[in-house]
Amino acid sequence: MKLRGLYAITDSQLLAGKFLAYVEAALDGGVTLLQYRDKSSDEARRLREAEKLRELCSRYKTRLIINDDAELAARLGVGVHLGLTDGPLTTARALLGSKAIIGATCHSQIELAEQAAKEGASYVAFGRFFNSSTKPGAPAASVEMLAQARARLQLPICVIGGITLENAEPLVAHGADLLAVVHGLFGADSTQEVTRRARAFNDLLKYQV
Repeated sequence: MKLRGLYAITDSQLLAGKFLAYVEAALDGGVTLLQYRDKSSDEARRLREAEKLRELCSRYKTRLIINDDAELAARLGVGVHLGLTDGPLTTARALLGSKAIIGATCHSQIELAEQAAKEGASYVAFGRFFNSSTKPGAPAASVEMLAQARARLQLPICVIGGITLENAEPLVAHGADLLAVVHGLFGADSTQEVTRRARAFNDLLKYQV
């Protein structure tokens, strides 16, 4: 599966009061995958928001991914991203079918990524590479590890953790296919700036293949 580009991840606190406007601004700039990440227990609201995002993604031809909730993903007919404690990838694959996009968190461990590949992952995610306000305590990863992973893995590689336009280029140079961004995209003062940042992230990936 050819997955390359910007991987936008929502943050309900960061996007409070401007959720759909900022998401659509990002989609307008070009998003390969959009992950709906909401850790609350308000299932009704999560379903409503995810349905709205599915509509937007359909309009912009972007693939929607649900964070940590394979059942919600199955209900909506979209993909899922699984952390290390979110249950077996094989179970999610059986639930969602062979064509669904399923991503797996691997922190900085290539062995976890190789295992995820065997279990049917569509992409693997490494990070954090930089200080991150979304996951401040996550284990650190390095560009050297990323280069080793690129040499050993056939799957698309996603990188995450404090990624901005200023620091993303070395990650692309060392083998990243997907740049997963939260604050570096949505921590903007306007929808126009969100769109500009999305386009700029995509430009970084265009020039290095």
